[in-house]
Amino acid sequence: MVNLSAAILRWARAEPARPALLYRDQRLGYGDLAARLAATAGSLRARGIGEGDIVALLMKNSAAFIELALAVSHLGAVLLPINYRLGADEVEYIVGHAGVKLLLVDEELRALAGGFGHVVAIDEAAQSDSRRLGPAAEPAWAPQVRAPEDLFRLMYTSGTTDRPKGVIHSYANYHWKCLDHIAVLGLHGGERLLVVGPLYHVGAFDLPGLAVLQMGGMLAVQREFEPEETLALIARERLTAGWMAPVMLNRLLALPDRERFDVSSFRWQIGGGERTPEERIREFGSLFKSGRYIDGYGLTESCSGDTLMEAGREIEKIGSTGRALPHVEIRICDDDGRQLPSGEAGEICLRGPKLTSGYWRDPEKTAASFHPGQWFRTGDIGYLDAEGFLFLTDRKKDMIISGGENIASSEVERVLYQLPQVLEAAAVGLPDERWGERVAAVVVLRPGTTLTLEELQSFCRGKLGGFKLPKELVLRETLPRLPSGKVLKRVLRAELTCKPKRSTT
Repeated sequence: MVNLSAAILRWARAEPARPALLYRDQRLGYGDLAARLAATAGSLRARGIGEGDIVALLMKNSAAFIELALAVSHLGAVLLPINYRLGADEVEYIVGHAGVKLLLVDEELRALAGGFGHVVAIDEAAQSDSRRLGPAAEPAWAPQVRAPEDLFRLMYTSGTTDRPKGVIHSYANYHWKCLDHIAVLGLHGGERLLVVGPLYHVGAFDLPGLAVLQMGGMLAVQREFEPEETLALIARERLTAGWMAPVMLNRLLALPDRERFDVSSFRWQIGGGERTPEERIREFGSLFKSGRYIDGYGLTESCSGDTLMEAGREIEKIGSTGRALPHVEIRICDDDGRQLPSGEAGEICLRGPKLTSGYWRDPEKTAASFHPGQWFRTGDIGYLDAEGFLFLTDRKKDMIISGGENIASSEVERVLYQLPQVLEAAAVGLPDERWGERVAAVVVLRPGTTLTLEELQSFCRGKLGGFKLPKELVLRETLPRLPSGKVLKRVLRAELTCKPKRSTT
């Protein structure tokens, strides 16, 4: 049997009172969690959900998010978490492209669901207990048997194209991911994991995320991140570990009275996806004196966490994201897929059982994403040193990373070009003290027209998620281009980083 509910049912039989889930003032044992997932699976089945049906969750963090994810797997259906920070147009595209049968959406996010006909709104009571969703039905205690190659989840990623791509995750992908994270992080039944990143993201769900439940540990779920509440939760519940986006850690470290919280139970935090400065690693240690900051590298396409820094090597290997996990292979390749020697930069390519087989309903993008031998092309640039430590030297082509969220510049540009004033446009990421990067729109106007940042943002709202809105508008007479016509975004970033900006907010 291969599904997410198997481990829950096992611990429920063996130790029903064992702590499994903490959300707000609720403390669920494994027996409670098993009863909830069975009841919720029965309700979903009464709504017509069965094997292979795609069920989307447009939700913030809650107990119900965990319970629904387990119940969907229990029925043999397919989970599709959707980023609630997207615009309504983007949600509509994902729901349509994926072929969603049922969309469960937090009541406060209901407008994002648009006119989709099969929506269940989740009020505050149901967010704390998925059984309140109804309809009342016979609990589904018997799990649907799934094979390793069966589809477990779809996750839509910004990628580098004008539309999101649906990453295919099989049960084998997920369970090999769990095995590697259990082994490398030393996960055990006493783990009490902070879950503060959004569960629609692989960082919160997968790094190590629900793998803790495989081992009989506990998840402490926060609905949204708030620095002081996070430290208070760690101290009060003696939490042991977690994943946070770099912007979250920055806000924790900026708290003026952070030392008043006893966070001595916290052993490690995974961050990364960037070249972590030595100062941040040292400052992390000044707050979490018994813990360590684990830099890492991973992708949605790999269920996250492909490299992790090893204990004691953080300063020696500063700038590295660590070495490959046991069942991940890394190769640095040139444009033709030829392997490059250690120390030489090229495209980072990955292979292993936790890597996706491709993109949902998109054979062309799938084929373009692999070199022969099933080497997945990440689009990231880096090199391996003589010991196999990975160093990133550039990010995915044309990608902007703001607050830990990937934003494809072409997604923004697709909307910019809908403005009648715009002749040419490019979206680039510029350094931002709080978010890491902010989106800047560089625009060439049609003759005789004008455009302000306020007008641009007003047009983009609803078409783009709020975090994708350009925070800066730069007007130019031309854009720098290669002879092929490709815009030189690296040149734009360098120029705009060094020069005064125009039209910012």
